[in-house]
Amino acid sequence: MLGLLADHRETARARLRPEVWDYYEAGSGEELTLGEAVAGWREYRLRPRVLRDVSTVDLTTELLGTTVRSPFAVAPVAFHALAHPDAECATVRGAGDAGCLTVVSTRASRTIEDIAAAATGPWWFQAYLMRDRGLTEALVRRAAAAGARAVVLTVDTPYVGRKHRVDGVRIAVPDDEYLVNLAQHLVPGAVGRESAEQDPSATPDVIGRLAAVGSLPVLVKGVLRGDEALRCVEAGAAGVVVSTHGGRQLDRAVASAQALPDVLDAVGGRVPVLVDGGIRTGTDALVALALGADAVLVGRPVLWALAAGGAQAVRDGLDALADDLAHVLAVAGAARPADLDPSTVTTG
Repeated sequence: MLGLLADHRETARARLRPEVWDYYEAGSGEELTLGEAVAGWREYRLRPRVLRDVSTVDLTTELLGTTVRSPFAVAPVAFHALAHPDAECATVRGAGDAGCLTVVSTRASRTIEDIAAAATGPWWFQAYLMRDRGLTEALVRRAAAAGARAVVLTVDTPYVGRKHRVDGVRIAVPDDEYLVNLAQHLVPGAVGRESAEQDPSATPDVIGRLAAVGSLPVLVKGVLRGDEALRCVEAGAAGVVVSTHGGRQLDRAVASAQALPDVLDAVGGRVPVLVDGGIRTGTDALVALALGADAVLVGRPVLWALAAGGAQAVRDGLDALADDLAHVLAVAGAARPADLDPSTVTTG
């Protein structure tokens, strides 16, 4: 882990209430998938090229027509107000200042409109298919109207994973934060939290429906198999995010680092493929990009930074990751991510 990220982590641990720290850090089950996330990237070894002009390194990345300065993006994580009073507004400001895309969670602590007003860079909106599907559609419409450039549909949570550190599935959050984006759309008499739980009956047809509702491309997040990725693409997905949900859903699921090649092979370049899970250094990102990922997302390191120092610390953390990636790219003989290919990495 980069030194700055480690410092942010220790500061966050000291500042956050113990139950909040446990909630952010928890994985599901025995936390085996959680523990293997970081280690998965370290199993790869690099085969650098030499005598290449790397006097200038350019990390510019294009994702679905949006150009950003860095291939790092902020993964969707719930309830940023638990980490900092400015919540997601600070996160999108810091990430945008670092030249990074942010994926804003359905379970955000602030309104979509307030987050959009604070954003200094591009953002996408993460959606769950909720039991009241009208809630999902209403949020997608609002996100599109507020400036979101894509929808990221999370599909690995038909039920929320049980986390022993929090004695259930999530920490207690007041209704005014849990329902901050949902209350206005509830049917009279509905129980908000029940209506907002994930719908376990979801099927691939929801991809096309959400794309039509928001007139935005829909990426599918939480895919760990090539055949499932292809199924999503054939149903209309504009992209795929390889993810174990931070090790918070199915324990003993394969690490993202091991799942990524299978997904890339199946998709065959038809749509962008992003990946998250255990990215803690520029070298981790280099491995993912060399395998063929178009971008990488980071979750917990952004929360640590947010708790440690708000928007500025978020920017500093993402800048540090980008700087580290630029350095290792040059040492590996690549002047930009596009210069990498699967021959750069090996497990042998």
